[in-house]
Amino acid sequence: MKRFLAAALMTLAFLLSACNMVAPTQNGEEGMAMDGESGMDMSGGSMAADAIEAQATENGLFIVSAVSQLDPVVINETHSWVIHIETADENPVISADISIEGGMPAHNHGFPTAPRVTENLGDGDYLLEGMRFNMGGVWVLTLEISSGGQTDSVTFEFELK
Repeated sequence: MKRFLAAALMTLAFLLSACNMVAPTQNGEEGMAMDGESGMDMSGGSMAADAIEAQATENGLFIVSAVSQLDPVVINETHSWVIHIETADENPVISADISIEGGMPAHNHGFPTAPRVTENLGDGDYLLEGMRFNMGGVWVLTLEISSGGQTDSVTFEFELK
């Protein structure tokens, strides 16, 4: 019985260590390795800080843009973004409540952190802190915006390559 238990524990330890394999990324830092079974690139990823284009919210009430303060955006580094919100007629939204959701839909998980808007910077700009991506791939960021008695949402889809 002890021999069986020891073998089972060793097998479990091996499997868990395989889940945490690391490989060098393009910049020489450690990142997650390629998953050979699924072919999913887990070696990291990046994108330009301003890669997300401005877009209108679902019901057209607001125009929203997002720019990372980390350039390029890379995996496993917590950073902040500046969110800019305007009305449909291009006036800055100076007082908004913003809730955040997102993650990797293909992997059925959210962000590895709990990003939130921490400061109104004025002139329609808001500081979104706590952004972090733990692997390369397609991510979504959904912002629900409430201002002036109106609520609308926008979803940005982007890829860390």
